[in-house]
Amino acid sequence: MGEEPQNFLPEMTDQEGPQPGPSWGNPKWLAEVADADADLASAMDPTQMLLGAKEAVGKAAKAAGKAADPASIEKAASLSIAAMTLVRLYRVRGHLAAQLDPLGTSTKRSETPPDLTLEFHGLAGKENEEVYVGGVLGMEWTTVGALYERLRVVYCGKVGLEYMHIADTEERRFLQDKFESPGDTIQFSPEGKKAILAAVLRGEQYEEFLGKKYVGTKRFGLDGGESMIPALEAVIKHGGSAGVREIIYGMAHRGRLNVLANVMEKPYKVIFHEFSGGSANPEDVGGSGDVKYHLGTSTDREFDGISVHMSLVPNPSHLETVNPVVLGKTRAQQAIRDDLSKKEQVLPVLIHGDAAFAGQGVVWESLSLSGVPGYDTGGCLHFIINNQIGFTTSPMFARSSPYPSDVAKGVMAPILHVNGDDPEAVTFACKLAVEYRQRFHRDVVIDMWCYRRFGHNEGDEPKFTQPIMYDVISKHPKVSRVYEERLIAEGVIDDGDRQKMADEFVSHLEDEFEAAKSYKPNEADWFGGRWAGLHRPADDETARRNVDTAIERKMFDSLGRTLTEVPDDVNIHRTLGRVLKAKGQMFETGEGFDWATAEALAFGSLVMEGYNVRLSGQDSGRGTFSQRHAVWVDQKDENKYVPLNTLPHGKFEVHDSTLSEYGVLGFEYGYAMADPKTLTLWEAQFGDFANGAQIMIDQYIASGEVKWLRANGLVMLLPHGYEGQGPEHSSARLERFLQLCASDNIQVCNITTPANYFHVLRRQMLRSFRKPLVIMSPKSLLRHPMAKSPREEFLGDWQFKRIKSDPSMEPATADDKKIKRLVLCSGKVAYDLIEKRDAEKLKDVSIVRIEQLYPFPGDPLAVRLKRMTNLEEVIWCQEEPKNNGSWFFVQNQIEDALTAAGHEGKRPQYAGREAAASPATGLAKRHVEQQEKLVADALGLTK
Repeated sequence: MGEEPQNFLPEMTDQEGPQPGPSWGNPKWLAEVADADADLASAMDPTQMLLGAKEAVGKAAKAAGKAADPASIEKAASLSIAAMTLVRLYRVRGHLAAQLDPLGTSTKRSETPPDLTLEFHGLAGKENEEVYVGGVLGMEWTTVGALYERLRVVYCGKVGLEYMHIADTEERRFLQDKFESPGDTIQFSPEGKKAILAAVLRGEQYEEFLGKKYVGTKRFGLDGGESMIPALEAVIKHGGSAGVREIIYGMAHRGRLNVLANVMEKPYKVIFHEFSGGSANPEDVGGSGDVKYHLGTSTDREFDGISVHMSLVPNPSHLETVNPVVLGKTRAQQAIRDDLSKKEQVLPVLIHGDAAFAGQGVVWESLSLSGVPGYDTGGCLHFIINNQIGFTTSPMFARSSPYPSDVAKGVMAPILHVNGDDPEAVTFACKLAVEYRQRFHRDVVIDMWCYRRFGHNEGDEPKFTQPIMYDVISKHPKVSRVYEERLIAEGVIDDGDRQKMADEFVSHLEDEFEAAKSYKPNEADWFGGRWAGLHRPADDETARRNVDTAIERKMFDSLGRTLTEVPDDVNIHRTLGRVLKAKGQMFETGEGFDWATAEALAFGSLVMEGYNVRLSGQDSGRGTFSQRHAVWVDQKDENKYVPLNTLPHGKFEVHDSTLSEYGVLGFEYGYAMADPKTLTLWEAQFGDFANGAQIMIDQYIASGEVKWLRANGLVMLLPHGYEGQGPEHSSARLERFLQLCASDNIQVCNITTPANYFHVLRRQMLRSFRKPLVIMSPKSLLRHPMAKSPREEFLGDWQFKRIKSDPSMEPATADDKKIKRLVLCSGKVAYDLIEKRDAEKLKDVSIVRIEQLYPFPGDPLAVRLKRMTNLEEVIWCQEEPKNNGSWFFVQNQIEDALTAAGHEGKRPQYAGREAAASPATGLAKRHVEQQEKLVADALGLTK
């Protein structure tokens, strides 16, 4: 900040340095207020501001040894305040007058807002414009007119900055300094300018080449947005110099193939091979594959001697779904690199379309995770390819706000709007974004205004809906042509240099095109890195696939002490004290282990064996039903004590998530994608909450492996069971998950004993492969007197049981020969059936629980059925309505097992609720009546 001139009166013209104009100069007081915190000025009372300005001007005149009349002081003070207000308004609203639209068709940007003019502030006219002000915008003293011109250059050029919504003064000051420093804000060397042009040309010529070689084929080209290519390279280069060692990308269709080729350096011949219908993987790998603009890749690139690993996460056509997946993968990689404290080494970069960023709710769900403990990734760089259109929808119909990026203001992310026809400006914006993220570890958004030279895809006709816009586009020069003319004018390149660069690159593409004809993939990008040692299941999905999941008595007892002993300095709730006392009794007697204790034993034993456990969901620390108590909250100071965190070797973490299903489930899927050595669990508050995350389930969890060769071991815990609490929280929509089951893609379980739950969780980590696991977790069974397990079922040679017999018939024996009526079921209803069967003393009725519904245990069920030589009827009983639940999935499976067991011609019968539009009744009395009837039907008591 410069010193103010020593003389303030107009007649004093004998001093060196800048001379004051015909009125008073701006006192240092103004400069300090404007630079330090402009919000302070807006909060001050106008009268007080004027008094302060007058006092400062008067003191400055007095210090110069000159008198000043009150009228002159009043005018000087008023002009000072007006100039300060002008500066503040440019900082807040200057972006509205920035030159952002390369097409010039945005009607809202045709005129400068009135409050950004000198006239609005009473500063117009030669007399006022020659008043000296100083100490702002990094300049020494200058005139109001010069200040105004500088404001226009800084805030109304090809980059428009929105940052005054940020609460943190240091962050605002950082951005302010970057923009307002003397000299040109955007500066590149001649070599840098040539490199930018070369990158733009690679992007441009690549799209043209594909358009010629594969006429009419969809590629969702980057045509019109090629400035993104040098900009993303700037992210790698400047990110690497600032400590980034890994970048994880997620992006939409548009420009994806270009990014794969020209940023990720996926070989051109491989992409050409895929365009010709070839597979990205060897033929023996299998899988369904996916369209080329959904695929990901990974690579390493080096700039200035610094290597950065990069990966592009595959995604479906629900484009923004990849956002939380990238963030989850980033968080996992930060944990693997031991970078969670600084979050400097792994950078998430998300590339969005403008309509999607404004319109998709998952964008906000992802943004809202920034800064939340357990989910924070140290800031994400968001790059919006602003086509100024969404498929056929113009912005005025696609959103209610001026910019697609406005939602990001909710997390106080700075937003850099930039003209896509100026590749230097876009590259500068990315460089600044990386600097900001690495320093403040917060999200930042780049909104690149560009256009779509063709339609939504290359076979589309955009003039059906936007004829005027596409008339302009058809006449608009390409980005490389615009930039070429500028560099020729600057003397950086000669006429013809651009064409030479383009010809050399196209020649290389032709060589790669020929090489693609004989290309064959020789390995699948699958089980490498942290996944080394894991593989696809070696046996068929019908096999048992069990491993040793029981633990030693010594570990069991040690975990008991961890879970029940309260440190002297922790003041727990008295009810929790009773819970822990009951747990202590379990470990002392070896009987009555409940669901929550079995779960804690599974988590703790895995941690002690060197695995990590991450449990995430709404209210997961305590548990929705006050059952878990993984976190003990001190009743005096609210400090948290997590018993499982005191265990050696691995790490246990439990997080109460934001009130989000879609975003958080995607995050956890991404986490599990990156780290197979962490048992990653997402828990719904109630099972039906998973409805809000159905896209993640359909497009990633159920099909990600077969489409993209991306294995995943995520566990979903979905509370499910009919307790008469109404339609909304009874059903986790089991039928939907079963409908998704095929090709050994996921596991679906409806477990009835704590010990079996313990074993299935441990099995998830101890096997040599990973599959998503969906568990219909209990509500009433959390405390049901029959849903208990003895100590021995956690020890010895016990394993997960896909099929469970009656408690009185375990293990199954020759008693099977007495059975005439077999009731098969799954989940909570088993206990209702057992209680009723025993009360009625039905000796020839057996109740067998299918604990794992998929992969269906057909072979062991057939073995069991074969022993039932006097079997007359087989019933499938479920609580859910007939059109819900398991019935339509299991009936054929049961029939096949019956046939294999020698019971040809027998078919299972249904016992359960009638088909219904709503999952459950909301009337408790009706629920009881329905439940009693379905149990009686299953047991043959209604004949």
